[in-house]
Amino acid sequence: MKKVLRLVAVVAATVMAATTFVAPATAATKVKVGLAYDIGGRGDKSFNDSAAAGLDRAKKNLKVTAREVTVTTGSDSEREDKLRLLAKAGYNPIIAVGFLYAGPIKAVASDYPNVQFGIVDDASVDLLNVAGLVFAEHQGSYLAGVAAALATKSNKVGYIGGVRIPLLQKFEAGFVAGVKATKKSVTVDVKYVTEPPDFGGFNDPAKAKVIAKGMIDKGIDVIYSAAGGSGAGNFAAATEAAKAGKKVWTIGVDSDQYLSASKAEKKNMLTSMIKRVDRAVYDVIATVVAGSSVNDIIDGDAGIYGRIYDLSLNGVGVSYSGGYINKYKAQIDKAAAGIKSGKIKVPTKP
Repeated sequence: MKKVLRLVAVVAATVMAATTFVAPATAATKVKVGLAYDIGGRGDKSFNDSAAAGLDRAKKNLKVTAREVTVTTGSDSEREDKLRLLAKAGYNPIIAVGFLYAGPIKAVASDYPNVQFGIVDDASVDLLNVAGLVFAEHQGSYLAGVAAALATKSNKVGYIGGVRIPLLQKFEAGFVAGVKATKKSVTVDVKYVTEPPDFGGFNDPAKAKVIAKGMIDKGIDVIYSAAGGSGAGNFAAATEAAKAGKKVWTIGVDSDQYLSASKAEKKNMLTSMIKRVDRAVYDVIATVVAGSSVNDIIDGDAGIYGRIYDLSLNGVGVSYSGGYINKYKAQIDKAAAGIKSGKIKVPTKP
């Protein structure tokens, strides 16, 4: 009986979430989108730029207008101020880019129940008007690990995370699992740019470069960096190594970073683990334009709604730009099929 009641409650909540917002937007009620970036903002050639790409597509295809804001100090109070600024100005939906917005978005969304909010990389806010937009980073990173194991000649690869937090450890766990499943003899050196509560590791390419150079000095010839703007340090270290006669492959993250890399960086960019933040941002905007919301059940008991972007939804994957991993496509596709079928269980913790 309790299970039945819980099911009824979940269904009712889902219906409420789907009907919270009024009819589809018309020319007279044109949708105004607010997009709040964390430190770094548009132009990081990674996480934030992926979100920006989703907004740009929505502006073109759905004819919405938008305002973008970026925090500079990175405090919760500043994040909350940015969100309130957008809400007071009538923006709806409002999408926050990054899990650090979780506390601020809950505070603001509680005061604006008729505004649809979305938050990337967080599924902790138990409000019907907040969509948690989360990803199976471990699955995409597993595929990057397969590519790394097949590409290494030294049997030594590296992983550089921005900050040692559970989210970035998902990337680590998937990458290591993919490497080991492909070639057990390969070792994986793991380093993080900063430790919490210091979140500067997402925007410190100089420090990431030092870490990457240290790995290269130890003979590592493939380095995967999941560190936001800090990833530029990894690419720079590989470029310098190339000038010294050492071939070091890099693996980008979030966006297809080959597309924004310099000519020199492209020569070393094996692939990128793509995380479709752009698709998640677009989905939130498109559903509001249609008069609804992104409200898949993530955790019915906790009242968490949004969407999980995994391999089955093409929410994560690897890029083939440059053509360097084309010869590994069969192995990568086989691994992806195994993950989708459940045959391969990818860990989320190291």
